[in-house]
Amino acid sequence: MPKSKRDKKVSLTKTTKKGLEVKQSLIEELRKCVDTYKYLFIFSIANMRNNKLKDIRNAWKHSRIFFGKNKVMMVALGRSPADEYKDNLHQVSKHLRGEVGLLFTNRTKEEVAEWFSQFKENDFARAGNKATFTVNLDMGPLEQFPHSMEPQLRQLGLPTALKKGVVTLISDYEVCKEGSILTPEQARILKLFGYTMAEFKVTIRSMWNAETGDFEQLAEEAEDVTEGMEEEEEEKDNCDEDDN
Repeated sequence: MPKSKRDKKVSLTKTTKKGLEVKQSLIEELRKCVDTYKYLFIFSIANMRNNKLKDIRNAWKHSRIFFGKNKVMMVALGRSPADEYKDNLHQVSKHLRGEVGLLFTNRTKEEVAEWFSQFKENDFARAGNKATFTVNLDMGPLEQFPHSMEPQLRQLGLPTALKKGVVTLISDYEVCKEGSILTPEQARILKLFGYTMAEFKVTIRSMWNAETGDFEQLAEEAEDVTEGMEEEEEEKDNCDEDDN
């Protein structure tokens, strides 16, 4: 019986490692930016929202932003004086922990600090966030919701019922207490009732000067940033950067 053409053994050593190619491409892009721009800033984000980050990318198209893949960025810049791409870049790598990103730009420290200090937007809190204030709902009709929403509200834990076709809270209800950690149900209720407890904010933490090689710390490290979060960053795929 003739041997099937489909019955071919493929050596794994000959297969293309796409993940490795992506990482290598990111390393090359980062080093190209080091050679191109005057300043490199490290920034951190509180209450990350992809749509807000997209707004920043659009506003800073004249610069380059990299976010995520901390370990790959550390390799590109260098982890120690012995393997750093340029003088003092290993200082930048030391601070790539948690939800941080890199901003390559020709704008000055003052321009960057002023713009980002003004870019703050309130948003709805997510599960795991702390409640910034106590929320109590008074019993009575909830006319902002259609009758079809009543089962969903009841499923979230609200003591609701339909009275003459109107969604009604049949008793007072405490959604959350200030300082408590929000559950998914509480976060959903707060969003439905329009209570915002989170603030998307970018903090410029440090700066590296390409012309002098000087590294400057501009803000204290975030208290909740730990080395353990570095492992999570390796799994992130949101390392897309702006087009020039």
